[in-house]
Amino acid sequence: MKNIELLKEKAKLVRKWCMVSTTEANSGHPTSCLSIADITTVLFDKYFTFDLAAPLKKYNDRFVLSKGHAAPLLYTLFGIAGAYPLENLKTLRKFGSQFEGHPVPKFKYTEAATGSLGQGLSVGAGLALVGKREKLPFKTYVVLGDGELAEGQVWEAANFASYHKLDNLIAILDINRLAQSGETMFGHHLNEYSDRFKAFGFEVIEIDGHNLEEIDKALEKAHRNTNGKPVAIIAETIKGKGISFLEDKAGWHGKPLNSEELKSALQELGDIDDSLRFELQMTEKTELTDNPQQQSFSKLKFDKNKEYATREIFGQVFTELGKSNFNLYGLDADVKNSTYTLDFLKAYPERFVECFIAEQNMVSVAVGLSRLGKIPFVATFAAFFTRAADQIRMARVSEANIKFIGSHVGVSIGEDGPSQMGLEDIAFFGAEPDVIILQPSDAVSTDKLVPLMVNHQGISYMRTLRPKTPILYGEDETFKIGGSKIVQQSKNDNLTIAATGITVIEALKAAEELKKDDIKVRIVDCYSINPIDAETLIKCASETDKSIIITVEDHYAHGGFGDFVASALANEKIEIIKMAVTKISSSGEKTQLLNAAEIDAKHIIKKVKEILK
Repeated sequence: MKNIELLKEKAKLVRKWCMVSTTEANSGHPTSCLSIADITTVLFDKYFTFDLAAPLKKYNDRFVLSKGHAAPLLYTLFGIAGAYPLENLKTLRKFGSQFEGHPVPKFKYTEAATGSLGQGLSVGAGLALVGKREKLPFKTYVVLGDGELAEGQVWEAANFASYHKLDNLIAILDINRLAQSGETMFGHHLNEYSDRFKAFGFEVIEIDGHNLEEIDKALEKAHRNTNGKPVAIIAETIKGKGISFLEDKAGWHGKPLNSEELKSALQELGDIDDSLRFELQMTEKTELTDNPQQQSFSKLKFDKNKEYATREIFGQVFTELGKSNFNLYGLDADVKNSTYTLDFLKAYPERFVECFIAEQNMVSVAVGLSRLGKIPFVATFAAFFTRAADQIRMARVSEANIKFIGSHVGVSIGEDGPSQMGLEDIAFFGAEPDVIILQPSDAVSTDKLVPLMVNHQGISYMRTLRPKTPILYGEDETFKIGGSKIVQQSKNDNLTIAATGITVIEALKAAEELKKDDIKVRIVDCYSINPIDAETLIKCASETDKSIIITVEDHYAHGGFGDFVASALANEKIEIIKMAVTKISSSGEKTQLLNAAEIDAKHIIKKVKEILK
């Protein structure tokens, strides 16, 4: 064991700067940092392997601060490791500072944005999974607060980590008893936490979180662990440890010390050597994580006389792309035979991750994969992504590179009924900035759009259909993010119908019937919903008799495709008339449900005639 007295001095230095930075910011959570200062001091000084000059080096250990409100601790640890002068920590929570109130990618040493509690163990599991699958030697450490252990996602992650035998994952549980507004669920009853983690298949180590010798023994045991079990170090700690007037006191959560209180606290700590530094372990290997910029392409062959379900074609294209892009990973939530990620599993089992019915964990695991240069495709029914709304939000804050595939969209799925219908997904994904939303209407457009998702850096989402649709495009057609296709037009069209997905097929049916009454409509397939192709829509409106665009979609009216069109054309003298799902659907055949939702060919014809009349 290294000199205990020196470790104590370094732990005092950690405590000092967690308090100084939060007092300078006049906000933050110093007591949440103090409780875990001793454990993280031993970790960083003796066990943590990391190259400060290359945060994405393949062989670096990973450190996830799930209790993101303790961000000053994270910043202080890397400061004492030598990443930047400790004086810089005085910019904590200031506008433009890399030291934000909770960790975000602006701070280059954070693995993911945290602070929405309960997600860090899942992110850590994603990081550890890459290490396990690719036989990399690094360890992943995740610090969790005891309050967040009430979150169900923690136990989704624990189940996942145990199932995938992630013995390179080490959860450090800060059991300090006090949450924001009162005592945590089990206080200092460590056995309650131990029993739970043991039940989930973890190797459990209970310690006094302020006894440096116990901490060292626990970390050494966890570091050497190769028994196929993830490790949970359950540490009994004291919130505010080290400062007598803060220790185990309620009412101090999220409350910085004022200048006089800080002065008293520093006097209690005694003389502190600000020149002390952690001796991070280093590796001689220098290879960085893969972050390829290669272009991905697919060109499947289709029989123009057949119909295909876009969900099925997605599976084929994704699998085809996996041949040449080894960073593609597939994640699914036990619906792989419906989303057709099953094709990818059969071809590349080493790059497929079965997440079972735990969508929140699945999304955060993908964040971990993305951090290490992988390109995860996350697939389930579109409706079930709403279960992971916060995780997707935090993935966007993390600037993750994830591709979401939502199958079974809209009422067109038929007999399964409303619980399975994705009818809010455009609104949700569209609320996040710079998220690409695509919806192919046939096999060819699916074949062309999936590679664009791979090549795009950032989050993108594709809606895929359960019913089969006819081939609309030739194999030489080109598609782009932000584009659209005019699938029917004439020199004297009366108005424009903008459709997407299944409603493109319905609009084409309507157009054929309208021709019998000498009514001509222009039809635009808006396969890119965000960004929308405003230029084409404006051009169409200017070239038709009436400057009117009817939008038709298999999605609820609010926040859907029609709203994207209306927003894009808000400054134009174009009337937008939305046709969308406006009520809860039911079980039935596809044609019955499209009709009941008033978005089928029959109702499009009716709407066009009403307008022209």
